[in-house]
Amino acid sequence: MADLPARRGGGGLGPQRGWDPFERMQDLLGFDLGRMLTRPGSGESEFAPDFEVKETKDAFIFKGDIPGVEEKDLEITLAENRLTISGKREEERREEGDRFYTYERNYGSFNRTFTLPRGVNTDDVQADFKNGVLNLRIPKKTEDQPKRIKVGGERGEKAKA
Repeated sequence: MADLPARRGGGGLGPQRGWDPFERMQDLLGFDLGRMLTRPGSGESEFAPDFEVKETKDAFIFKGDIPGVEEKDLEITLAENRLTISGKREEERREEGDRFYTYERNYGSFNRTFTLPRGVNTDDVQADFKNGVLNLRIPKKTEDQPKRIKVGGERGEKAKA
């Protein structure tokens, strides 16, 4: 007689579906791989959004992919030369009897800190959060931007780059 696990709950792809290799592997190994990938004691997987940081001639541009995070759950602070972006993405409610065939999305709190070079203008930071993408523009101080000096010009004459 074959050693087949009992099927749990309804759901799934319909009554014609018999053997589930993922459920079978979980039963044979005696553990849930998804639970092994969570932070100890949290019940949540680690959520760490990806950021892109770019320097232009007059600003630092930060772009972060933060889908599923609401604007009210986002906090951005800039103290001296430290930019900190933190927030949380709430896990969707699971109903009793729901059956997932794969569960790859991560939830929880995140905290990213970036060290900026000297010379940023902290009084004119612009932030935009649209379609799950955070855009920050931190301008450089104008007096810290390089100035081009014209050769053969009058004494003390400076030209803009």
